[in-house]
Amino acid sequence: MRRKFTLGVRLGALTAWLPAVALVPGFAAYGADIPLAIIGPHEYDLPVDFKPFNVVVQYGDGNAAGSVYDSGGQRRAHGGSHTWSGMTKYVHFRSFDAIPHVSFAFELIQSEAYTLANGQNWGGLGTTIVGPAAWFKPNKHSTLGIQTFMETPSGTRDATAMHYWANLSSIIFDYEWKHFSFDGDLGSVVSSTKHRNGEHSYSPGNVYYTNLRFSWKATSRFEPFFSLDWQNSGGMHDNTSNLWVANSSSRETALGVGAMFYITKRLSFTPRYSHSVEGRNVPETNAYYMKIAYLF
Repeated sequence: MRRKFTLGVRLGALTAWLPAVALVPGFAAYGADIPLAIIGPHEYDLPVDFKPFNVVVQYGDGNAAGSVYDSGGQRRAHGGSHTWSGMTKYVHFRSFDAIPHVSFAFELIQSEAYTLANGQNWGGLGTTIVGPAAWFKPNKHSTLGIQTFMETPSGTRDATAMHYWANLSSIIFDYEWKHFSFDGDLGSVVSSTKHRNGEHSYSPGNVYYTNLRFSWKATSRFEPFFSLDWQNSGGMHDNTSNLWVANSSSRETALGVGAMFYITKRLSFTPRYSHSVEGRNVPETNAYYMKIAYLF
């Protein structure tokens, strides 16, 4: 079996997501995050035909959303928030002799969150996310695959729980040149009906998103990159009243810059800054991201 692959592959673990907060009655626009905005370069630069191995990844981001985008797409300097989010992830990678040139991964992710808004603050463990991925290499320079995750409705506090199940599925891809790398995904989030005692029943709208990373392999230990993240969320339907919730659909595009530092052959650190360039019915992204990955 082949065990040799690039440093980017070894440290480019698969991803999961942090959900956006719905803009519906009873839910303030405290913060939002584009699905899979946490990823870095080489996230999907993955090997095939290898011996099993494991990766632990810690993601984190802090968003100082001093403004929000209204229903007309105008940026308004009010209703903002400060949010800090984290995701601790374990990934098991493996191939099977019976399925040559196709490889798999299984992920277990625990989210964490802390929010400061309108003079109030809360935090704790959020939802748990699990799911598989599978991919192959059309040629030695590229990777193409799919991933699908289920997110539980629960959290350690009411404010950190979603109260509905969600599925995130996406196409993942990567292409490697000698001095450059292009990574990305394209997918959707589909949610179950939201039920809470004493409240109306809601059906969240579907979310569509993409995340793109273009990096320059400046040295063997330093790789700056550009990022583009986009999402479009459908409106929330109030099933009890049989009405659509006003201004509950949203959209956002964010651009960013960052760098991937290869500390050792098994350890990397990836910081990034990202900011919204347009949006609708969503707090702005004004965020710092970080990713620490360790292979063992």
